[in-house]
Amino acid sequence: MSDSSPADLAISFRSLPRRLREARGHLAADEINEQLVAIDRHLARATSLMRISVDPVDPVDPNDVADAIEDTPADSWGNELDELRSIALSLGTLIRAVAAANPDVDD
Repeated sequence: MSDSSPADLAISFRSLPRRLREARGHLAADEINEQLVAIDRHLARATSLMRISVDPVDPVDPNDVADAIEDTPADSWGNELDELRSIALSLGTLIRAVAAANPDVDD
């Protein structure tokens, strides 16, 4: 993901809910709590990087992050792009950990 474009990152964040839903299947939240907390932490960091204001009661919406990425002009990216890439990689790792915990997911 080190060479991923902002458009690639937007797709990655936008697809996160579907990927998590597919990986999770019928697993209870307490079975994957560690991964869910880490996912929320990474999404909160991405939201902060993109300067998105969120309601502290509502969960962070990955689509808001994707929208902010798509709305950022190409010439205004700085170090936050590299950090978003790192976050996207970490989120992928966490999704794979959820899938590994799910006995119903085919490898």
